[in-house]
Amino acid sequence: MLRAGDLLTTLAVEATVHHLDLTVSLPGAARPAPEGLAAVRATLDGLLGRPVPLDWSDEHYARAATGRAPLTQEERRALGSDADRLPLLS
Repeated sequence: MLRAGDLLTTLAVEATVHHLDLTVSLPGAARPAPEGLAAVRATLDGLLGRPVPLDWSDEHYARAATGRAPLTQEERRALGSDADRLPLLS
């Protein structure tokens, strides 16, 4: 059963990720709200099954874990087998 709070979080995550997409083409655009980025991080960590083991900003984590930013070799090494699970959300 999808509860109202889960639906709202899903919508917030989707809106935040797409907001990030817009900032690539519009560098002067306002950044997504910290609360939305926190919801994205919590969702991605939940899908990963643990907090990501890298010191990524919320924005980079959102881009990398949704396939919008390629992983570097260093990031792939740090993630280990979890690197092959990305994107977690697309």
